[in-house]
Amino acid sequence: MHGFPDNVHLYDRLLPPLAGRRPVVRFDFLGWGRSDKPPGYPYTSANQAGDLDAVADAVATRLGTDQVVLVAHDASGPPAIDWALSNPSRVAALVLLNTYYHWMPGLRRPPAIALYSTPVVRAAARAVARRWPDLDRRLYVWQVGGFIRDPEVRRPLVAHLYEQYLSARPAFWRLNDDLLATVLSRRRRIGALRRFSPPVRVIFGARDRYLNPKVARRLAALFPNSELHLLDTAGHYVQVDEPRQVAELIAP
Repeated sequence: MHGFPDNVHLYDRLLPPLAGRRPVVRFDFLGWGRSDKPPGYPYTSANQAGDLDAVADAVATRLGTDQVVLVAHDASGPPAIDWALSNPSRVAALVLLNTYYHWMPGLRRPPAIALYSTPVVRAAARAVARRWPDLDRRLYVWQVGGFIRDPEVRRPLVAHLYEQYLSARPAFWRLNDDLLATVLSRRRRIGALRRFSPPVRVIFGARDRYLNPKVARRLAALFPNSELHLLDTAGHYVQVDEPRQVAELIAP
């Protein structure tokens, strides 16, 4: 599952090393990438959990298995964890890649996310983005490009992601509206995290300054059956920077 402001192409480099190990399903949440974009739809973390539920049911029908390994990155952490808590018997494993669930010390928003998720400020920022689209594109390239270590990978991938970002911008802005309420409300479910028994693998790029090693350690400490893996050579897009290592940890 992707976060924001990206889409399924975030996993392009991860799929080849996963090939042949097990069936892999990746999807765009409603409003993102090539998915439908109903006008006025409330793009929230809670509704994304509903998207995931529909995909999990389709996987069960198509592949004949009720259990899935959930792989969440960035903003897909809350819907993935919510769904896992509601369906523990269907979770073979939960894999968390540089993501978040609730507010905790050390958690920081990337500058572009802070700009678009802070009340009052976000209204002005969106007005500027509409009036000066080139400035919006430069902000996207700067922020998303900073998440990718290799410049040879960075250039084509950022351009590819940005192509689908424009049509997904309503979903991006609406999910930003939902961000602060999401991380505050999920603190009420810490007890449920401590009782979650399926295996959890926390795999973080250690160079991420926002969803950083401190966040990774706190997440891993909450789950009773967790493994923590910090990849020193990777940043926020750990599946882009170190796809082979991540593949080995997802499907050992």
